[in-house]
Amino acid sequence: MPTTAEAPPRSTQLAVLIPFAIVTLIWGSTWIVITAQIGSVPASWSVCYRFLVAGLAMVAMAAWQRERLWFDARGWTFAAVLGLSQFCLNFNFVYRAEAHITSGLVAVVFALLLVPNAVFGRVFLGQRMGRQLMVGSVIAIAGVCLLFVNEARGGNGTAALLAGIGFTLAAVLSASVANVMQATDTAKSYPMFAMLGVAMLIGAAVNAAFAWATTGPPAFDTRFAYWGGVLYLGLAASAVAFPLYFGVIRTIGPAKAAYSGVLVPVIAMIISTLFEGYRWSMLAIAGAVLAMVGLVIALRARRPNR
Repeated sequence: MPTTAEAPPRSTQLAVLIPFAIVTLIWGSTWIVITAQIGSVPASWSVCYRFLVAGLAMVAMAAWQRERLWFDARGWTFAAVLGLSQFCLNFNFVYRAEAHITSGLVAVVFALLLVPNAVFGRVFLGQRMGRQLMVGSVIAIAGVCLLFVNEARGGNGTAALLAGIGFTLAAVLSASVANVMQATDTAKSYPMFAMLGVAMLIGAAVNAAFAWATTGPPAFDTRFAYWGGVLYLGLAASAVAFPLYFGVIRTIGPAKAAYSGVLVPVIAMIISTLFEGYRWSMLAIAGAVLAMVGLVIALRARRPNR
């Protein structure tokens, strides 16, 4: 009979791998959809519409599951911080980044989410990475660096490149705060759908207030591509993906969960190959291979004792 030490890590179980794969596939497709959201409508209004749709869907799911939608003071504070960091700051930075650099490059830089997730997980949750997870991280980051070099050759000016990378790094830090929050006991003490629904609606409200103050009253785009994108980003990429992703975080920790972001740029490039004629260079192929090898090594690592 196998001992606990000999049991396979939880990150290799289907209960983790299936939602992990779904989230990766969905989020790998969002970067190209976001590009259609940029231009005619200010970014903050687009983010507001996305999370208004997502928040209402999550609240409906919470009501169907008969989850309580009213929290104590700690719960409201947690929802507000989650809404501000994940559903306001993170996506405002992402949408602004894509106004300066390609969606592929934003996806590549965002893959570095595993670094602050691991650091914050260690500082605030006491979770050590372990040697195998660190080896996987180094290999994956090497792959990300190759992808970065490949995408950075796309011809963006230096100022636009630096602005886009700066916005993306700010988004990464904002998302990492929310990721680590999901691994805390506080997050686990509140129902998932209700908490996410309230946080998304708080995020939508903050986005609306900021957008109105900085760009004026609500702006709309009548194109089907725009509103179809809002629905896809609000329902599939938010109402479906975030509960799955945060569930994975609660199971295997924020460091391993962030490896979905390592594969996202690879998925984004595959989609770009199918719909935009993207051509793979040797750098891109090498980066994708290293990213996947690092992912396999990291997910097979057992969580070390604290």
